[in-house]
Amino acid sequence: MKIALLGYGRMGQTIEKFAKGRGHEITFVLDKNKEQGILANADVAINFSIPEAAVNNIKLALEHKIPVVCGTTGWLEHYDDVTVFCKNQNAAFLYASNFSIGVNLFFKINQLTAKLMKPHAAEYKASMQEIHHVHKLDAPSGTAITLADALIETGHYNAWELDGDSTDKLKIESVRKGEVPGTHAITYHSQVDQISLKHEAFSRDGFALGAVIAAEWILNKKGIFSMQDVLNIS
Repeated sequence: MKIALLGYGRMGQTIEKFAKGRGHEITFVLDKNKEQGILANADVAINFSIPEAAVNNIKLALEHKIPVVCGTTGWLEHYDDVTVFCKNQNAAFLYASNFSIGVNLFFKINQLTAKLMKPHAAEYKASMQEIHHVHKLDAPSGTAITLADALIETGHYNAWELDGDSTDKLKIESVRKGEVPGTHAITYHSQVDQISLKHEAFSRDGFALGAVIAAEWILNKKGIFSMQDVLNIS
């Protein structure tokens, strides 16, 4: 499989390592100060660019009918526009806030837990904390927002807020320190006990490998997909 890397920071370089390790070829690289190869030669594109470049990068590949796997967060106000554009191009697009297999299983566990806890929402107040390295540009993380959406969809809260204390909004605490790859914890706290769900990444390798697996899966497909489709847990 021939891969275009749209964004060549630390994640892009890690994805390159895993892609080559699985027998794939990098035929195009696009970054702020780097453009190498020919995009049209790629079978699939993987976008881990900065948020400001994400939409243009995605559309550039889709114009060439190249399926796109995107892990950039912080651009989702344009998600509907991108998916409409993809459908008009009769192409394929897969976005995930996190490509780690473990995190996507964690998403499913979080959804099920939110449904179980809903009848007890008066007794248990939920909150979330996410911890990432100091280089991360967005807060809260895209993964945290995906987790929060499950609680909002089940009616626990009507929205989330960053470091707030509203009774009708889910509080998300974002911490930036060191080189932490990513830790997410959801806590349900009552007067008598506490329930916690936590996922802790030890490196970025899981994110990169998951992105390559998603790229392998989306090849020759048409439509809008998620990691739940890749893992068959929708």
